[in-house]
Amino acid sequence: MRKKLGFLLVMGWLLMACEGDKGEIPFGFVQPEHFPAATYTFDNNPISKEGFELGKFIFNDPLLSRDSTVSCASCHDQRVAFADPQHRLSIGIDAQVGARNAPPIFNLAFVNAFFWDGGVTHVDFIPLNPIANPVEMDQDIAVVIEKMRASALYQQKFATAFGEGTEINSARMLHALSQFMVMMVSANSSYDQYLLEGAALSESALRGLALFEENCATCHEGNLFTDGSFRNNGLDAEVTDIGRYLITEEDGDLAKFKVPSLRNIALTAPYMHDGRFETLDEVLIHYSSGVQQSATLDPLLQAGGILGIPLSDAQQSDIITFLETLTDEEFVSNPLFFAP
Repeated sequence: MRKKLGFLLVMGWLLMACEGDKGEIPFGFVQPEHFPAATYTFDNNPISKEGFELGKFIFNDPLLSRDSTVSCASCHDQRVAFADPQHRLSIGIDAQVGARNAPPIFNLAFVNAFFWDGGVTHVDFIPLNPIANPVEMDQDIAVVIEKMRASALYQQKFATAFGEGTEINSARMLHALSQFMVMMVSANSSYDQYLLEGAALSESALRGLALFEENCATCHEGNLFTDGSFRNNGLDAEVTDIGRYLITEEDGDLAKFKVPSLRNIALTAPYMHDGRFETLDEVLIHYSSGVQQSATLDPLLQAGGILGIPLSDAQQSDIITFLETLTDEEFVSNPLFFAP
């Protein structure tokens, strides 16, 4: 039964109180009670319905790319938690193949490092990378703003969101996109209902939860299911992608990537930074018997001289059953995020 948490989120983060005599429902961000406090700078960018709608329009507009063929939504599909289900390595402008698989987008308001290598540390600056990247959108941000200023539709939308007479500029464009993206809160899976409301999980899922807490929760910790760290999880003996080293230039960060959240993981295949695994079965097999030794391999994957996390087929199956309880069906079907 959907109780308090479900009720809040089904309403699409509209807070549930009436405003004055108009009977309007206030629009804004709702902090899930079992999540850590949001870290996004709402004071600098308060969310409004109009700003959110502008951000959603921009997110789905291929105008951001050089030849108007690629939008943010091209690689972030709501049906799969805003991940890219079609490509192992995401595809950009002129059908160019990128270096990594586009990560899913949700719960951005609670973290401070983004992309597989943590190269961006604030939500507001996330769009700058794909827009400027020659493989993704290949567009100068100044050109994007020129296009918007020349559009009567964008003139109207910015005026509605930020007030008549306000200038269309990159700061307002990025703030609008952030208003859309930070509202993407996924917090009402079957596991959340079990945690907060005592909803039932299957025996297999409960066994999987116990195994997960014993073997996986150090890295995929808390209710965000990530500790936000960067780790080498033994994909390759030889470096194929320098990972976090690209940002820090520290030898200890070679081939390390951000620990992803496992929420909605059953929907967000392919897996790993390069999309090499198509199924969760393949992921569990890797951790059980496929971990490769290298100089920066995470110590947790070589404890006691044993590579990986040995698990039987039955244990792997139970863990996958638990991971499937992290799917938030309301989030992936919420009309609040539907393309305009």
